[in-house]
Amino acid sequence: MSLPLEGLSAVVTGAGRGLGRAEALELARLGASVVVNDFGQSGRDGSGEASAAPAEEVVAEIRAAGGRAVAHLGDVADFEQARELVGLAVSAFGKLDVLVNNAGILRDRMVFSMSEDEWDSVIRVHLKGHFNTTHFASAHWRERSKAAGGPVYGRIVNTSSEAFLGGSAGQPNYAAAKGGIVGLTTSTALALAKYGVTANAICPRARTRMTEDVFAGFQVPEEGRLDPLAPEHVAPLVGYLASPASAKANGQLFVVHGGIVAVMERPKVAAKFDTSKEVFSFEELDSLLSPHYESRPANETFAAAEVLGLKHG
Repeated sequence: MSLPLEGLSAVVTGAGRGLGRAEALELARLGASVVVNDFGQSGRDGSGEASAAPAEEVVAEIRAAGGRAVAHLGDVADFEQARELVGLAVSAFGKLDVLVNNAGILRDRMVFSMSEDEWDSVIRVHLKGHFNTTHFASAHWRERSKAAGGPVYGRIVNTSSEAFLGGSAGQPNYAAAKGGIVGLTTSTALALAKYGVTANAICPRARTRMTEDVFAGFQVPEEGRLDPLAPEHVAPLVGYLASPASAKANGQLFVVHGGIVAVMERPKVAAKFDTSKEVFSFEELDSLLSPHYESRPANETFAAAEVLGLKHG
């Protein structure tokens, strides 16, 4: 019996630790050949010397289980290094079929205290990093489609966050980047559908080096039981979205953690007001909008966490 991803090749960025590692291992378990990308810096803020160890350790783990994998140690936020990453998948495995964008850093600060560098660095790694790899992967698929005279196989799985959906007061850079990733995903989904490529995004909740502060108050399970916030709860959805079975899922956003997968809807109109004249006046807007907001809870948001009945992380 063939495996769901047998014969396919995948790139997973930020795959040396945490979510990316779990995703790379899951894709390999399902039969994919994997390029394990990780810049290997020790600090979750992107500090520290780059190291080959995280990516190479995951490659060794995949190979020990009988899979195929190679390491890439480049910075996906660098345009040329992202080109090299996609090129490595093609040279090592003949083609690229799946791109999982996961690499990221944190530099948290309230918006009134955030420096320009703290803003730029997070936007660079998350949003530009997603764009760079997507750019080169999509060009690869477009050329293959033109050569084949029809659709080819391609899957993109991007990593957003509930920080975008529900807000995160100390992460204006991160929340903005993650919102931008959703916009990039939906645009890419529309642009590449005719080539046979789908693009979807996930908002994972997992206990990793990136989220150790966020989930510090969440109880760790007893020994022998899987942590509800373990990255292994997220990886199966990535495996599904990378597979042929997900062909009809395109431009979608999923919240995933601890045994839950929620398919999010696009924003809906919550209320609509029409002017009684040709143009709204200040007084008319005040008479319509002020009562609307006075009747609603003071801290109401459209957060996915509240919709799901969960505490936002």
